[in-house]
Amino acid sequence: MRLFLILLVIALSAGGAAAQDDAAARSPYSPVARFDPARNAAADIDAAIAEAGRTGKRVLLDVGGDWCIWCKRLDSLIARETGLREFLEAHYVEVKINYSRENKNEEVLSRYPKIKGYPHLFVLDADGSLLHSQETGELEKGKGHDPEKVRAFLEAWAP
Repeated sequence: MRLFLILLVIALSAGGAAAQDDAAARSPYSPVARFDPARNAAADIDAAIAEAGRTGKRVLLDVGGDWCIWCKRLDSLIARETGLREFLEAHYVEVKINYSRENKNEEVLSRYPKIKGYPHLFVLDADGSLLHSQETGELEKGKGHDPEKVRAFLEAWAP
């Protein structure tokens, strides 16, 4: 009987963990993974803030566009460096905010410090307050971004 109770407790615990994993997988949040001039940036930021509050993460706003070679280089680095991608996903809700001729997102970007170049990163707390504004030129090395500098930046502002 005692063995049965122990196995029952283990089975129930495993089921509870699976239910939590299922709930996380069914999150209503859909990441904004590309620069899209047709998106509503204000709504995307609000959704990311809600998700950050739910998950205990910070929000990383990545401002740029498909026209921007340095934006592509940063995206490529993060895609290529598995450790960077995993760290980013574990600690941040990332939102790409388009800036282009088609849509400069001036109204939503007016909430934040002036941007001098692209890509530009803003770190928000889970309540939406601005914690940091990062010029990515400081994260460059040669004709790309330095993985160590990018990781140090992400680690410095992670919750």
